[in-house]
Amino acid sequence: MQQFKLLKALYQQRSFGYQYFNDIQNSHYSDMQNFDLPKTLPGLQDYIQDCTLCHLSKGRKNIVFGEGNPNADIMFVGEGPGEMEDNSGRPFVGRAGQLLDKIIENVLMLQRQDVYIANIVKCRPPGNRAPIEEEANQCKPFLMKQIEVVQPKIIIALGASSYCYLTGNLDARITRVRGEMIDFGIAKLMPTFHPSYLLRNPSAKKEVMLDMLKVKAML
Repeated sequence: MQQFKLLKALYQQRSFGYQYFNDIQNSHYSDMQNFDLPKTLPGLQDYIQDCTLCHLSKGRKNIVFGEGNPNADIMFVGEGPGEMEDNSGRPFVGRAGQLLDKIIENVLMLQRQDVYIANIVKCRPPGNRAPIEEEANQCKPFLMKQIEVVQPKIIIALGASSYCYLTGNLDARITRVRGEMIDFGIAKLMPTFHPSYLLRNPSAKKEVMLDMLKVKAML
């Protein structure tokens, strides 16, 4: 609890203009200061079970930490949990998750348990809306620690919010950046459309398939 209070104080200081978080693209994971967060995924998951850093904690049923292979070459990062995820405590288990599973199996030729799946925020935003900047910033140290522990070769940012908050490029449009592989610390980052977008726009599945083929070629 003391470390949560420290994190809160640091975020408040940043709102006044202080800078304390190194840009992931300009530093090695080992150079990042993660406030002595646990160095294992189970330890980190246990650590944040009672997190109250932002107001999303007030409406959650479960923290949706993430799951998958702790040594995965590929890590998917979505935006935030939806209703089904909040109920189950697992990421991507609704219709969008079923579509993501098919993409993993049919294009990457892998199983869900072969990859690691997480979100920008660990608690469900109201009405399944996209996370706002304050919420994303509160959760970012936890996501960065997950990335540091897993050490994926490729991170796939699902949707605009995921890409924007991971890179800090808050003005980016997913239609312009998707499919462009960029350096992200010791990994590569590939932005693509969120599965929820594909459910509303099935014609965009072709673009995602091309993006995943690029990822597959790099493994």
